[in-house]
Amino acid sequence: MSRYLPPLFAAARQTLREGYSLNALRGDVAAGVTVGIIAIPLAMALAIAVGVAPQHGLYTVLLAAPLIALTGGSRFNVSGPTAAFVVILLPITQQFGVAGLLLCTLMAGVILITMGLARLGRLIQFIPYPVTLGFTAGIGIVIATLQVKDLLGLQLSQPPQNYVDQLRLLAEALPTTHLGDTLVAVASFAVLVIWPRLVKKVPGHLAALALGALLGLLLEALDVPVATLGERFSYVVDGVSHPGIPPFLPEFAWPWQLPGPDGRPLGLSFELIRQLLAPAFAIAMLGAIESLLCAVVADGMAGTRHDPNAELLGQGLGNLVAPLFGGITATAAIARSAANVRAGARSPIAAIIHAGVVLLAMLFLAPLFSYLPMAALAALLLMVAWNMSEARHVAHTLRIAPRNDVVVLLTCLVLTVLFDMVLAVGVGLLLAAGLFIKRMSDLTDTAPLPHHFHEALRELPEQVLAYAIRGPLFFGAAEKALSVLRRFNPEVKVVIVEMSAVPMLDMTALAALENLLHDYGRQGIGLVLAGTSPRVRLKLRRAGVHRETGRLAYVQSLDQARAKALQWLEGDQHQENSERIQAR
Repeated sequence: MSRYLPPLFAAARQTLREGYSLNALRGDVAAGVTVGIIAIPLAMALAIAVGVAPQHGLYTVLLAAPLIALTGGSRFNVSGPTAAFVVILLPITQQFGVAGLLLCTLMAGVILITMGLARLGRLIQFIPYPVTLGFTAGIGIVIATLQVKDLLGLQLSQPPQNYVDQLRLLAEALPTTHLGDTLVAVASFAVLVIWPRLVKKVPGHLAALALGALLGLLLEALDVPVATLGERFSYVVDGVSHPGIPPFLPEFAWPWQLPGPDGRPLGLSFELIRQLLAPAFAIAMLGAIESLLCAVVADGMAGTRHDPNAELLGQGLGNLVAPLFGGITATAAIARSAANVRAGARSPIAAIIHAGVVLLAMLFLAPLFSYLPMAALAALLLMVAWNMSEARHVAHTLRIAPRNDVVVLLTCLVLTVLFDMVLAVGVGLLLAAGLFIKRMSDLTDTAPLPHHFHEALRELPEQVLAYAIRGPLFFGAAEKALSVLRRFNPEVKVVIVEMSAVPMLDMTALAALENLLHDYGRQGIGLVLAGTSPRVRLKLRRAGVHRETGRLAYVQSLDQARAKALQWLEGDQHQENSERIQAR
């Protein structure tokens, strides 16, 4: 028996096996530079959206992206902060501070590694599409709502406690709308919509941010204030505060040694881990779903195949290491990975180069980032939210999907918006599983076999009844299916059950069948099971349901079932005659 080895470096090894040429390197460099330019503002904007300083998003790209690309299972996945995590990470930051967020990310990394080692990569495909579509659409709505504050430059009276409270506070704060922020937001969003239709080579969000920054400077010159990244965030060196983000690399620090929500070191305790376990599990599940879906999309574009278990291991290692240097949660981003493939990427080297581009920008362009208007970054995230919501797909699904799937989709969407994604995914999966079990149980039925169904059933004695069970016998259908076998008059002595269309049965079905045999035994009724598959017979025998003359028999066909039933009836008749003779 061979020992199972973790599939680390699967994508890198696949690339080397196929050969790596100078042309491939050129493609990776071009793709890495393109995606790196795209990633810089997105990383900062998404970090701000989850409640931490923008440099934490850049740290995530610097550390998690190359490590995941090198050790993971997809050649084209580009990892970093993604919009999907905003609804999970923001409440963690609000309650536990940046230290709690980094600790929770580290825990999620451990969970992802465990999933990869347990080879659970294929299980992600069993998550129903309405669940995925429901919570992604809900996330898009939440992200869009979160951007309204910076889009209009509003001043909220207090932090919102939930989505409904947030809507109320935004409505109350509308009189505080700032003209400068609103103008920058409208101009930036217009560029985001129009630019890709006119210019293909230059990413639209770069043009939008550049125009937004220039417009912000112009408005400032006209004494119209515009909130910028440098005004909102700062860093301290040797006791001196500087605006914007630090132009140097992060230092190693255990997450629990960093400040919590009260500004003091968070500390490490069993109670803290217990509180963070549920969101860490949600982060791991969402990270697994998003990264594997992203790998599937990239494979479809490039004609390759990824290793899902290796990808989970890579994602786990990235999220385990990045928080030690200030990086927040990372997973593969579909938009960046698709851009990576379109730009000519050939291997994981492209994702590593993309991290190098972000590093150079952070070291040499950090002062310029201070001039980025918050409204322009909010407009960028608003476009991300629109793309993520997949409004057209949601509307199409609501029109064509079965009613049960519509219920699942709307439930996940509403719960994601009003409560949180952890609850939405849990309830959505349970609801989808329950509806699936209901549909499967509806496929299983037991019905009497008419005499014309088979030659063996013609002219059967009244003491013999024949039934057929169709479909799997499991906990959702076994009791209903077997209960039909109890409804007949007391003169019946033998029941034939045709089971060739029963592919499986579980412990609930075995227990129900044993109860049925017990009741038949007390009533003097024999049971003949016809056409059972070898797998079903093996399960019955392992459960102790063995052949017994006059009580239970296994046969292959209805002809044999008829012969066995008549044999038992003749035996009963002979026994009754003997008892009568003895009574005389």
